[in-house]
Amino acid sequence: MSRKKRRRQPPEPFEVVIENLSHEGRGIAHHNGKIVFVFAALPGERVIVQVNKTNKKYSEATVIEILEASPHRIEPHCAHFSVCGGCSMQHVSSAYQLELKQQSVLEMMDHAGINIGEVIPALTAESWGYRRKARLGAKYVIKKERLLVGFRERNKPYLADMQSCPILIDRVGQHLQDLMDLISGLDARQSIAQIEVAADDENCMLVFRHLEALSESDLDKLTQFAKQTGFWLQLQPGGADTVHALYPEQQILRFKPLADSEIAIRFKATDFTQVNAGINQQMVKQALDFLDIQSDDKILDLFCGLGNFTLPMAEKAAQVTGIEGDEIMVNRAKENALEQGITNTEYFASDLTDIDKTSSWMKQHYDKILLDPPRSGALEIVEQVKPMKASTIVYVSCQPSSLVRDSKVLCDAGYKMTHFGLMDMFPQTAHVESMAVFRK
Repeated sequence: MSRKKRRRQPPEPFEVVIENLSHEGRGIAHHNGKIVFVFAALPGERVIVQVNKTNKKYSEATVIEILEASPHRIEPHCAHFSVCGGCSMQHVSSAYQLELKQQSVLEMMDHAGINIGEVIPALTAESWGYRRKARLGAKYVIKKERLLVGFRERNKPYLADMQSCPILIDRVGQHLQDLMDLISGLDARQSIAQIEVAADDENCMLVFRHLEALSESDLDKLTQFAKQTGFWLQLQPGGADTVHALYPEQQILRFKPLADSEIAIRFKATDFTQVNAGINQQMVKQALDFLDIQSDDKILDLFCGLGNFTLPMAEKAAQVTGIEGDEIMVNRAKENALEQGITNTEYFASDLTDIDKTSSWMKQHYDKILLDPPRSGALEIVEQVKPMKASTIVYVSCQPSSLVRDSKVLCDAGYKMTHFGLMDMFPQTAHVESMAVFRK
C-alpha cells in the first residue's frame, strides 16, 4: 500500500532585524546561525518574516509584518509589486535606492583595493514610465479561462496577473488589458507566447511571437487593432530573422544618443538598445565630456552595438573604430553611419571574449578607449589594452562585480580610476549601471 507524502509545513514566522542589503536588493538578517534573505526589507528594520525557501546555507523569506520601519520606506507605486518579478525596490525612496547601490559598489571597490579619485553625482531622470524596451510574456490559462500579459512572478515560472505596469511607458504599461482583450479574441490565443515592446519618441512597436500560423481572421483583428490604437505591429513566427511588419508596411524606429545632436540611430525591436532614453542621452554626453575628444584623436569603441557612442564620438574625433561581436549589429552600425553621412568610422566583427591578436585593429594605437560590455564584463580585452597606450579609458558597466574585477586589471596596467558615478538606468530595481574613468 502506498503512503501519501505528508506536505511539509512551513516554519513558524519569526522576528529579525535587517542588518544590510544584498546586491539583489534583499534585506540580510540572521536567525539561528543562518543567513536569511528578506524580500522588501530595509537595513535597520525590525520585521516578522515567513520563510518560503531554505537550504543548508541560507533561507529566503518575505515580510509579513513591519514592527519598526526604515525612514526610507515608501508605499510601493504598483499594486502588483508583491507578486511581479519586474521590480524589487519600489518600497524604497528614489534617493535611498541610489545611496544603497552606490554604497554597495564602493564597498566592493574598497575591498578590492581600488582607489577612486572622485565620486560624481548619479545621473537621474524619470523614475516611472521610463522603460521603452521590454519583453512581455503572454499566456492563455485554461483553468482560469483568461489571457495574461506581463512579467513573470518573482522566482516563479508563472506570469503575474497584472492589469498595468508603471515602469513601462504609459502607452503600453497602462494598456495591458487592451492587449489581453485583443489576444483573447484570437483563434491563436493559446499560441501567442510573447510580445516584444520597442518605442522611440514618436512610435511604439509590438512584435507578437506566435507558435502557429495565424488565420486570416486573426490577421484582420490584429491589423484593425493597430489602425485603431496607433501601435505598429510586427509578427514573429520563428527566430529573430522571421520578424516582419504586419501594419503599417513601413516601420522605422530611431533613437537620439545625444539630445543636442542631429544623429538618430535606426534600430529594430530585437536589437539591443538602452531601455531608458533620458539616462542614455545623459550617459553618452558624460562619456564624451570625460573623454575630452580632440579633433586629431583616434578612439576605440569596444562593444559598440549600433553606434550609441561611436557616432557621437565621430562628430568630434579624427577616427573611431567600433568593435562588436555580432556581425549583424556591425552591419547595421555601418548602415547607420552612412545614413548620417559620417565617414570617419570603421567597424570590425570580433568576439571580445576570444580575441584574435592578429586583427589589424588590435595593432593600432588609440588615444582614448570606450568600453560598454555586457554583464560578463570585458576581462579578456582589458588585459590587452596596455600596448594600445590610450591616455583615457571610459568604462560603462551594467554589473558591479565585473567592473571591479576589470578595474583591478586596468589599475595594475598603470591606470588610475579618476572618477566613478552611478547612472539610474533602471529605477525601482536592484540593477546597477555605472561609469568609471581611468587615466594613465
